[in-house]
Amino acid sequence: MATETVAKPRTSARVGVQKFGTFLSGMIMPNIGAFIAWGLITALFIKVGWIPVPELGGFGTNDKGAPNVGIVGPMVTYLLPLLIAYTGGRMVYDVRGGVVGAIATMGVIAGTDSPMFIGAMIMGPLGGWTMKQIDRLWDGKIRPGFEMLVNNFSAGIWGAALALGGFYGLSWVVKRFTEGAGSVVEFLVNNGLLPLTSIFIEPAKVLFLNNAINHGVLTPLGIQQSLEHGKSILFLLEANPGPGLGILLAYMFFGRGAARASAPGAAIIQFFGGIHEIYFPYVLMKPILILAAIGGGMTGIATLAITNSGLVAPAAPGSIIAVIAQTSRDSYIGVILAVVLAATVSFLIASLILRTSKNKGEDDLSAATSRMEAMKGKKSSVSSALVGDAGGRSDVAVLTRPVRNIVFACDAGMGSSAMGASVLRNKIKAAGFPDVKVTNSAIANLSDTYDVVVTHQDLTERAQPKTSSAVHYSVDNFMNSPKYDDIVELVKTSNAEDVASGTGTITEPAAATTEAAAAHGAHAAEPAADVEGKSVLLRESVILNGKAGDRDSAIDEAGQLLLDRGAVDMSYVHAMHEREESVSTYMGSFLAIPHGTNDAKEHIMHSAVSIIRYPEGIDWGGKQVKFVVGVAGINNEHLHILSSIAKIFTNKAQVAQLEEATTVEEVLELFGKVNA
Repeated sequence: MATETVAKPRTSARVGVQKFGTFLSGMIMPNIGAFIAWGLITALFIKVGWIPVPELGGFGTNDKGAPNVGIVGPMVTYLLPLLIAYTGGRMVYDVRGGVVGAIATMGVIAGTDSPMFIGAMIMGPLGGWTMKQIDRLWDGKIRPGFEMLVNNFSAGIWGAALALGGFYGLSWVVKRFTEGAGSVVEFLVNNGLLPLTSIFIEPAKVLFLNNAINHGVLTPLGIQQSLEHGKSILFLLEANPGPGLGILLAYMFFGRGAARASAPGAAIIQFFGGIHEIYFPYVLMKPILILAAIGGGMTGIATLAITNSGLVAPAAPGSIIAVIAQTSRDSYIGVILAVVLAATVSFLIASLILRTSKNKGEDDLSAATSRMEAMKGKKSSVSSALVGDAGGRSDVAVLTRPVRNIVFACDAGMGSSAMGASVLRNKIKAAGFPDVKVTNSAIANLSDTYDVVVTHQDLTERAQPKTSSAVHYSVDNFMNSPKYDDIVELVKTSNAEDVASGTGTITEPAAATTEAAAAHGAHAAEPAADVEGKSVLLRESVILNGKAGDRDSAIDEAGQLLLDRGAVDMSYVHAMHEREESVSTYMGSFLAIPHGTNDAKEHIMHSAVSIIRYPEGIDWGGKQVKFVVGVAGINNEHLHILSSIAKIFTNKAQVAQLEEATTVEEVLELFGKVNA
């Protein structure tokens, strides 16, 4: 499918930092389990741990008088840096690059007496990249039978050379850098300036720059501090869940609309799940709320500094559970206070902002997307690819292949994308397409094998080049984006084989026929317009001037016409609302086709269709609707009329005729003897 070319980013520096941070994250995140293991062993078995064990903690002497080595020291000195180096080298040049990167890093480790995390982040990718360049020199020039010999010896020789270079050169440079950075941190702590780092860290989180800061600087320095002092405040500079929780709580009490409704669920996911990205859209909807995050962050850091508290290892993800699990034995009060006070200050500032401003965060996420397009100065390639662009309206979606494979992509591929994939997967299954695959991935691991790619709007620029043949969809909230309904409609549209046109192009309204039929268990069969003397569409079921002023009232009005026909009972009307809450029945071209859920079939007495026109239009979940068609069908008896409706609403001229009709007869005539 052809997609609109994404404009060259205006924020190329930010995107560059994001890419760098993503690469650093790619080396750290797969090895977080090892960091957690080291942190738990440290918290338990070191001299000041919960269960001091000299043989494990590496203190005291053995029965021969020699110092105990333990496993805490070797893990942080050798295991963790080598894992990082191998992962970094493998990212660049597969397993061969990982092996050479690990060999090279061993030289840096041996050349200093401090953990070489920064050295591993340099030597791992460097070893992989240089090995790749060397292999290119004799690619295709090795005589048959000598490939293994050349490959093994070239990797060994070059790995040894890099290890020597790391031992005599890079280890000294990295050690000086680490000592310098540590001195800066010590200066900030001693002078009470460390809380000021929130001025940079909190905005960086919202802009997805946190990986470069956290994994590139804070984690290596924090581990060095933890090794020396048994804990580090640096692990909580970025991972404190308090500031984000405070903002979400403020929306719960003082927000409006979708923001207020979704804030409780977001707060649970952010605080206990550790997915901080969940609160970013709430800040982006009202950017001044970044002051609340900064205030909360500064309060948390100040509390940690005053109480001399910290974690023994990184808390990843930034869940309160992970934070408590990695808290130093003497720091529980300080750490808990830091989280609670950070949330309190953030809540108070955010509440003040929301209460004193006219806009209390009631904007829905569709409006946020529109603002994003306005800032870009052009329509998003995502919206035009998914729903087309007909005179500025999202009327028709055009696809050239069915949607079979959807991927959610984010920075690390472990947090927000997994949550978003789970939400959309359930919606698609509920819509009757369990075979459509919905997965999640890190942007760095994307390949051009997907039909639809969903990303946060700040990350789309990075994902698009990797998946240029896919439809890209930007969202600003992975938990509760209204665009998920549009994606569900896209799945229905692209897989609706029964109503495909001769060219294979499928339109949104046409998909309504299959979708409505599927909702009632229908299969391919000859349509019938009359059932036991009862016509599917009667004159009295057509209203030219509906009285409803909103979506729910319009569903009630359409359902009442079906009730008046004796076609359904009241439970079916309730099911029409239930269906609307799960998947929107908006079809484009000012048309909505509300109908019941699949479980509501038993409440249908006979097939019937009602048609109501709203000349001034009503809001249907952010879309303008002028025609509401209520549907109740069994045994395919309503497919004929739905087919007629689909044909009409893909023809702008006929839609205009419907808008101008002055009598019910004109409407029935336009549908072409639907009862014949």
